[in-house]
Amino acid sequence: MTRPRPTARTRDERGSALVELSWLAIILLVPLIWIVISVFEVQQGAFATSAAARAAGRAYALAPDDATGATRAEAVVRQVLADQGTPGQRARVSVTCDAPAGNCHVGTSVITVRVDSGVELPFFPAILGKGAAVFSLDATHTVPIGQYVESGSDGGSDGGTDGADER
Repeated sequence: MTRPRPTARTRDERGSALVELSWLAIILLVPLIWIVISVFEVQQGAFATSAAARAAGRAYALAPDDATGATRAEAVVRQVLADQGTPGQRARVSVTCDAPAGNCHVGTSVITVRVDSGVELPFFPAILGKGAAVFSLDATHTVPIGQYVESGSDGGSDGGTDGADER
C-alpha cells in the first residue's frame, strides 16, 4: 500500500475575511468622507454667496449714489463672507441697473447684484490636477427701488421721512 506523498502545507484561511473587510472599508470610506466634507464646504459657500448677494443689494440700494453704493456693496460682500465662516473665499461683485434716468437711486429703478465666487475643495489630491480644485458659485439678488422714494439728486432733505405721517 502506498501512502500519498505529503504536499506543501495548506494555508489556513481563517481571519483573512477580517483583513479584506478592513482594507475594503479603508478604500471605500476615505473617498466617501472626502465627498461628504466637500459637499458641506460647497453648501456653506453657497449659503455665504447667497447672503452676500442679498446684503450687497440692500447696501447698494440704501447708498446715496452709485459710487458709494459700489464701495459699500464690495465691503458688505467681504464682511458677509467672513461672518459666514468663509473669510478666504474670493468674490467678484457686479451691479447692473435698469433705471429710467440713468441713476440707480431714483424711483422705479431695478438694481441687480451678482456675486461670483468659488470654494476650494478640501484635501484635493495634487496629483489629480494643478493645485486645488475650485467649485464655482454665484448668486443674484434684485432690489426694486419704489416709485415714491425721495431722490437724493435734488439736494434737499426733509429730515429722513419718506412722505408717511408720523403720529
